[in-house]
Amino acid sequence: MFEASRICRCVICHDYGDRDDYGADDRGVIDNVEKFGWSVTGVPADQQGPGWSYTIGRWHSRGGPELAMFGLDLSTMQSCLNILGKRDGLADGQAHDQVVNGYPVRLRTIEPTWYKAFFGHGIWFYRQPPIPFLEVVWPDRDGTFPWDTGNLSQPHLWLAPGEHPPGVWTQDV
Repeated sequence: MFEASRICRCVICHDYGDRDDYGADDRGVIDNVEKFGWSVTGVPADQQGPGWSYTIGRWHSRGGPELAMFGLDLSTMQSCLNILGKRDGLADGQAHDQVVNGYPVRLRTIEPTWYKAFFGHGIWFYRQPPIPFLEVVWPDRDGTFPWDTGNLSQPHLWLAPGEHPPGVWTQDV
């Protein structure tokens, strides 16, 4: 679905006339994408709920989907996303080992209707119709994934917002 529209309209590939307005965070993302191929943005946990991290720039640099991870501490999620970020051919339904302390992770396609709620800096960077995002889903200590238990410690962004169980992840949608 996304490969056919693989025209990058990001702020690196296209001058939108606002480059003088970029702040330090914006320039940091651009520098990381140019140096490493992507940047990892972290949104810390707060009183409203758990934090999350996501990549910006994999679509630009590698033609691969961006990645997002939820509900663990920021440094763990950023490390996991950097490990996966180096891998090619990432797709919905895949399992990947050697990412989270001996636990496998699964990749799930994120419904674009969630992007505005979770990926604001990515939207700024790309400024185009949705680019692909995959949620990196981790199991609990028993190796059980949230779709098996209904656990909401991480969102189920492969579901449309109207199908997602109400909770902390749905309050901004």
